[in-house]
Amino acid sequence: MPYRVTLLPSGHEFPVAEHESVLDAALRERGSVLPYGCRNGTCGSCMATVQSGELAYPDGRPPGLSEREQIEGKALLCQAQPRSNLLIEVREVKTGGDLIVKTLPCRVEQRELLAPDVMRLFLKLPNTERLQFLAGQYVDILLADGRRRSFSLANPPHADALLELHIRHAPGGFFTDYVFNRMKDKALLRFQGPLGTFFLREDSPRPILLIGGGSGFAPLKGMLEHAFHIGLDRPLRLYWGARAKLELYLDELPRHWVEEHENFRYTPVLSEPCPEDHWSGRTGWVHEAVAADYPDLSGYDVYMSGPPPMIAAAKPAFAARRLPAAQLFCDPFEFAPR
Repeated sequence: MPYRVTLLPSGHEFPVAEHESVLDAALRERGSVLPYGCRNGTCGSCMATVQSGELAYPDGRPPGLSEREQIEGKALLCQAQPRSNLLIEVREVKTGGDLIVKTLPCRVEQRELLAPDVMRLFLKLPNTERLQFLAGQYVDILLADGRRRSFSLANPPHADALLELHIRHAPGGFFTDYVFNRMKDKALLRFQGPLGTFFLREDSPRPILLIGGGSGFAPLKGMLEHAFHIGLDRPLRLYWGARAKLELYLDELPRHWVEEHENFRYTPVLSEPCPEDHWSGRTGWVHEAVAADYPDLSGYDVYMSGPPPMIAAAKPAFAARRLPAAQLFCDPFEFAPR
């Protein structure tokens, strides 16, 4: 039987399986977001106070926890495994402002060309670091001359061993030209993050509509994988707009999700399908497809990410369908000026 952990002062409860750390259990549980850093017992970011119950460290007291702190009832939740039910006092993450923004080095572990103009990068942090973020947030790549380039995190928070970015090539773009033409595997970069207020609101009871344009699919992918991971049972519907079928660069992934999750639906929309696409699906602008399907949006949370013209066109269309401004969350993907 799993042990149960209760968090103070929130009162959140969740089960922890045998040989599972408290943090790992919290990361898969809806409603409990705990602070953490390295996830290997070194940094101390996940320190909390045990009010009652017993726990153990399979590999001995972690280096980030002093003997005195352990005597005082402190614990590092990334390594601690319950040996009874636990009552733990800890600060929970409520908003993006509760997270520590870090500047970190990273290595390009893998590059994958998803489409002729979309590159997927997997970034590995130093062994002593992990980045805690909320599903949908972004990072700034820091360039040598002081410029920044912003990219959404496409991986969910629980799968943070590698950070995933989807980078669209902007012809003549300073950084994207480098990514597509000169970057090698194992290249070193620096970034700052997590950043932004575009993240999944887990505490809302409303159904969720996610609308992506082009590589705006990236943060929506992270949100959806997080929602599936925590067992979010609200209706989830993804609309992904592109010009031609080739630009739906991971189209097989949401089609797979449809088969796995009863509460998920997927609607791709092409504005200029090619003859070779043999397209029989929806056509036109993606926001118009949403507006046609939902004449009343007052009971929905809507997340949009993609080109600024898409978002600019969608806002008045959705407002006309009674979507409250407080239930619309946007992440415009605008290329930085040269």
